[in-house]
Amino acid sequence: MTLETSQKVWKPYSIQECDVLAYSLPDPLLKADGTRVTTASEWINHQRAVILQLLKDGEYGEILPRPDSMRFELLSQKDNALDNTAVRKEIRIHSGMENGATFAFDMLLYLPKHAAGPVPAFLGLNFKGNHNTTDEDDVRPTGFAKPGVLRVEARSEQVERWCFREAVRRGFASATICYHDIHPDFTESEQYSAFRLFFQEADYGAIQDRYSVIGCWAWGLSRGLDCLEHEPRINPARVAVHGHSRLGKTSLWAGAIEPRFRMIISNNSGCGGATLHKRKFGENLSQHFEAHEKHGTPAWFVRKCRDYVWKEETMPFDQHELLAMAAPRPLAIGTATEDQMADPKGEFLSCIEASKVYRLFGSQGLPVTTMPPPDQKVSGDISFHYRTGKHDQTPFDWEHYFALGDMYLK
Repeated sequence: MTLETSQKVWKPYSIQECDVLAYSLPDPLLKADGTRVTTASEWINHQRAVILQLLKDGEYGEILPRPDSMRFELLSQKDNALDNTAVRKEIRIHSGMENGATFAFDMLLYLPKHAAGPVPAFLGLNFKGNHNTTDEDDVRPTGFAKPGVLRVEARSEQVERWCFREAVRRGFASATICYHDIHPDFTESEQYSAFRLFFQEADYGAIQDRYSVIGCWAWGLSRGLDCLEHEPRINPARVAVHGHSRLGKTSLWAGAIEPRFRMIISNNSGCGGATLHKRKFGENLSQHFEAHEKHGTPAWFVRKCRDYVWKEETMPFDQHELLAMAAPRPLAIGTATEDQMADPKGEFLSCIEASKVYRLFGSQGLPVTTMPPPDQKVSGDISFHYRTGKHDQTPFDWEHYFALGDMYLK
């Protein structure tokens, strides 16, 4: 795809469409030998793995292995949670390796109390600790910058990002884990992360050559899914993974590498998430590798990705191919009018391009080709909505995601 636009020099972090230069996207259906993928079988058995390897090599890294052993410790159970509508569980997920290395983190889970049988579920990472996703004041604090040091002491700061009451009212379970407890979002925190299962301290400096922080967070989502598979009240074949902002980037990668997730939701994910790198619009890789490190957060991508800073046109892949990794599963992309740094138009164009792969499976993918106006929800195997407002995940967003859950998970 080539977009003809003004040939002005692009300005960093510009949000002016006239500053976008012409660019070309790799065709996900074009094979290395010049022939084209024409069937779903060719995609599944060949082309998908080729593109997935490009994404691993250039952005997200290799997939961390499953631990040698796992166990799930029930820390607490409350049978009258959320005004007696839910059963609440707090579960510690333990991982171990044969060499004696161990790692653990806590999941908060709400289940509809009066469900007749196993229910579908939503699973996502949170920013400020499990105690900030709910208004119940007896939930254990989680989200540690390092052992004994909570990142956020306050409670109930992000309740509307989770809408647990509405989830259980509509017949869904909903679970969350704080991303800091899988890998703290700080530089030089490998020793407090899941990486310590697989690497010795002397090797921490080389981790970014092959693995990424986003990949580590995605590994944690897979372990959360392992836990949900052992919960008899949940249908493990009907679990949606979701995330907002950098955790929306993570949910897309988790969905790409974890076929057990039935639906993938990415909210306001922007650069390194749903939007196209080659548009060079809004937030970009330079900000991730330079500005983030100045503020003490780690580079989220593999070291090779640095080679594309200011040179995104040389990337052999782009984010529409990450979205295509979800095919033919349902994929939901949400964005917002005041989040131009995340490039909502680029996210929409990425959905259009990913639809080429969905069509191999007899699906339209995204059922429109014109970007909808604000607050209009487009539902399909690829869905898209463009909410009025800022960079956030709100009850408006959840209304769409729950409706998609009704359509695809029940």
